[in-house]
Amino acid sequence: MSARPSLLYVTDLAYPARGRRYGDEDVFLTSRLRGDFDIALCHPLDAAALMDRFDAVVVRNSGPALHYQREYDAFRDRARAGGSRVYNPLHGRGDMSGKGYLPDLTAAGYPVIPTVDRPEHLDRLPESDQYAVKPRTGADSIGLTFVARDRLADLAYGDILVQPRVDFRYEVSFYYVDDAFQYALYAPDPGRRWVLEPYEPTEADLVFARRFIDWNTLDHGIQRVDACRAPDGSLLLVELEDLNPYLSLDLVPDRTRDAFVTRMTASLHHFLEAVPRT
Repeated sequence: MSARPSLLYVTDLAYPARGRRYGDEDVFLTSRLRGDFDIALCHPLDAAALMDRFDAVVVRNSGPALHYQREYDAFRDRARAGGSRVYNPLHGRGDMSGKGYLPDLTAAGYPVIPTVDRPEHLDRLPESDQYAVKPRTGADSIGLTFVARDRLADLAYGDILVQPRVDFRYEVSFYYVDDAFQYALYAPDPGRRWVLEPYEPTEADLVFARRFIDWNTLDHGIQRVDACRAPDGSLLLVELEDLNPYLSLDLVPDRTRDAFVTRMTASLHHFLEAVPRT
């Protein structure tokens, strides 16, 4: 390894994300990380061909993998076969592997929006006027539909998840580097997911979020725990984003943003030292 480690930073700068500016966030992050690393940015479709030339691959705002699923699967296979170091590591149990973890967490009694993926498990769902039906590999509400309960038995199960439509008060996200909490943001208006404001979490909130960080067992990387505040005041997991969580760094105070960059930089150094390249 050279004196300055080299990073292939994977991002889709032009992806039209609703309410988010992928390009701005990644231009900012790479401008700061460049103080410690030699960095090249690339589109996710180019990552497999380029990654062997770098000490590690950092997957950031690369867009929903379902838009290029075959190429993403090939990237993962090549990285594993070649021993490439990928940050976040590829053994994440959250959205990195699709949303099949939600039925598993439901069955295990975790505080998540109740989710099933088989018709014989519909009795695990509470009564609701409507139910959300979404692809197992969905993202950004792509493919999301709502149906009445009497239509649930007629759905084509296999690649879908079913949840009750929750009349939540607001959504809140908790951001982590490795296992360390960094900050939280929330959307006070349920109809405007990406209009976020700083959120001061309670101790109970952090205990809630930490359960899912511990469950995921990622030693290194960036994770976002997305939750909703149910009508009874409890938090329910919406998703555990461990592939390429958008960070909304433009919405946090300067000191919080600086602290995040410092922590991410240290995490990357530790990752390169701890994980051998085979």
